[in-house]
Amino acid sequence: MKDFKILIVEDDKSIMNLITTTLKINQYAYINAGNGTEALSLCTSHHPDLILMDLGLPDIDGIEVIRTIRTWSMTPIVVISARGEDEDKIEALDTGADDYLTKPFSVNELLARIRAVQRRLQYPVMNNDEQAVFVNGDLKIDYASSLVTLEEKQLHLTPIEYKLLCLLAKNAGKVLTHSYIIDHIWGNGIESDIVSLRVYMTGLRKKLKTEKEESLIQTHIGIGYQMIRM
Repeated sequence: MKDFKILIVEDDKSIMNLITTTLKINQYAYINAGNGTEALSLCTSHHPDLILMDLGLPDIDGIEVIRTIRTWSMTPIVVISARGEDEDKIEALDTGADDYLTKPFSVNELLARIRAVQRRLQYPVMNNDEQAVFVNGDLKIDYASSLVTLEEKQLHLTPIEYKLLCLLAKNAGKVLTHSYIIDHIWGNGIESDIVSLRVYMTGLRKKLKTEKEESLIQTHIGIGYQMIRM
């Protein structure tokens, strides 16, 4: 993608050198930030197309940096962190991160994540010819405004949660396999995407629970997920 610029937010010099060398070899433009304050400044002044975000920053926790960025920008954010517990991943994703890589990571996996972001930016899940509004029971998706409501209350979804919800809605009543979902959301999937998918789906299913129903999304263990028609 032309003029695709990446902001790297990382205070570990060895990790920073690994990432910058990888990006340079693969001809990606990039800028660096060694702390959260610098990251916020560069984000507003340079408008990057992708942010690679460490969480353990010396001045501001990465979660807070993500939360602040999400108040004005939907720039894709891929977290790269040594925090590998599911709780940490869920918190980062719920705050607004689009993806999560756990240190140590492979260079090839990092590049695959970057390419997946580029594909998502170039080919959004929903096409312009889709119906303007999707309604399923108490769930309503207004595609034009990207507004999702449940029982007439607005749901605050991360960018990936919204894409997943739209994909399931488009195929309501059908069981979508893990590989089908990964291919449509992440591009050509890799094994670790299944873990990310499960984390995203856990968060999305919780947000879609109502007093009437456990969740509009049904899990088919070992197979995939299905949006139930109401």
